[in-house]
Amino acid sequence: METESEPYVRLASLRQLHRVVAKLSTARSLADTLQTVADGVVEGLGFEISAVHLVQADGDLVVAAVAGSAAAESMMAGRVGPRTAWERRLSMGERWGALHFIPYTEGWVLDDDEVPQWHAPSPVRDTPDAWHPMDRLFAPLCASDGELLGVLSVDRPRNGRRPGAWGCEALQMYASQAAIAISNARLRSNMQRALVRLEREQQALRASEESFRQAFEYAPSGMAVAEMGGDQHGRLLRINDALCRLLGRPAAAMRRYSFSDLVHPDDIGTLLRTSAEGGRAELRLARRDGSYVWVSLRNSVVADTADGPRYLLTHVEDIEERKRHELQLAHRASHDSLTGLPNSAELRARLGSRLCARPDDRPVAPAGAVPGVVSVDPSAGYASGRPAGYGGDFWDLEGLGAIPDAGQGPGVPAPGGPADAPGGTGYGGFAGFGADSGTDPHHVHAVPPKGEGPGEKGLAVLFCDLDGFKSINDRYGHHCGDAVLIEVARRLEAGVRDDDTVARLGGDEFVVLADGLGPAEAQDLAVRLRNAIIPPIQVDGRAVRVGASFGIGWASCGMTAEEVLQSADQRMYVEKRSRSKGQRRAG
Repeated sequence: METESEPYVRLASLRQLHRVVAKLSTARSLADTLQTVADGVVEGLGFEISAVHLVQADGDLVVAAVAGSAAAESMMAGRVGPRTAWERRLSMGERWGALHFIPYTEGWVLDDDEVPQWHAPSPVRDTPDAWHPMDRLFAPLCASDGELLGVLSVDRPRNGRRPGAWGCEALQMYASQAAIAISNARLRSNMQRALVRLEREQQALRASEESFRQAFEYAPSGMAVAEMGGDQHGRLLRINDALCRLLGRPAAAMRRYSFSDLVHPDDIGTLLRTSAEGGRAELRLARRDGSYVWVSLRNSVVADTADGPRYLLTHVEDIEERKRHELQLAHRASHDSLTGLPNSAELRARLGSRLCARPDDRPVAPAGAVPGVVSVDPSAGYASGRPAGYGGDFWDLEGLGAIPDAGQGPGVPAPGGPADAPGGTGYGGFAGFGADSGTDPHHVHAVPPKGEGPGEKGLAVLFCDLDGFKSINDRYGHHCGDAVLIEVARRLEAGVRDDDTVARLGGDEFVVLADGLGPAEAQDLAVRLRNAIIPPIQVDGRAVRVGASFGIGWASCGMTAEEVLQSADQRMYVEKRSRSKGQRRAG
């Protein structure tokens, strides 16, 4: 039967419970909340010792807080108990509502399991409701969805007795509020960690953006960001100072352009062929002053966000010096180091670019035709590009007309001759030819003129050999001979058109290629060039003179470049021998 004082005792306990529950909401962290839960049991529920066992991510339970005994805290705090051992404990003993009570008569089997525990020595009473030092009482801490958050264990009631109905109900209410507080604290802790992580990521992003900005703005080579896709595809959005300095344009003006607006017209195809994904190209970009600079473009695609717009990041490197060096090396490989004229290899390359192999479809030469001349339709067009190959018969400069190719000795084939002919090479159109009429639809055949008619034009080949040059070398030395060669090259270049080619074949031999000339025009050109060479040349204060012998030939498809040169060499000597020594004006 309830005594008269019990209502006052319950009211006091309820007030104490209210105070300790209120403290649960003031904790600032999960660790503070757990310690407050343990302290509240000691302060408001009449137990001397309490411990909070918190469920970890792996399912095991760790002693997260201990209250009421420094010795118990020292021995238990931070130790872990397996989940399987806890499940065994919560399935044993008596159920007091939501509480689990394991009396000492059953709990002895748990003395050797791995769950951290501590029992304070105390006297044992003989009363039926007395609390035994080995008794165990657990209050599960469950979330609203039933998830086990932890277990609250209590020990040593201050009155020395097992808790009655009111004490059990108060412990259950407190465990329910403690579970809510732990859930909220865990949520706040997760949110705080997420916020800290987000802030760190944002700081890292800002640092990365700042690093990119500085690397972009202060890069020693040019960099640009351009749009990808849409109506403004390719438009420059960001340009660094190095690119502005390279092109001599301010950033505000550069943002009105794309690279296609700045590229050299001859390089637009290279730019369009460059792949956006990691593409690379070498081309020329226009400066503000109208000049062009060679650059190397390297492209990569970057995205603003995972699903955001994509941009083209372009690295622009100035390669003007390297290109100039490459062009110088190429020029040295294809030009004579002394005179600066195209050399023998370049001459043969230009010849080969104009000659094609047509050994099977050449028409039969008419009666009276000069040997070695391929007769084709005179109405065929002539290439308008740089002159190259030549062949056919040659013309002397003394009014003798066409000289047959009779000066060829053994081993010198007739142009286009078969392999089994005497002296034939069997080139057949694949050695020394740069174009093949069977594969290149744009090739224009080289055809020699057959008369003086207005349509009889061809690619004239003037082979020049200096007369008296050896005596200058022997008498005055090689430095004087070199000066003569340089001056002769200058006079030859001054006497031809811009599209004509003057090459030094070697020694004192020169070759002139002139396209679109008739026989009379070619002969007139040879006379003018010889007359330009004859005047005295001033070297080291003395005047020296050389003469020149010319042979005139015509480029003809069906011949090789080597055959043309061999035939031209013979024609030049025929012309030289046709004149007396007195007619050869030498120094």
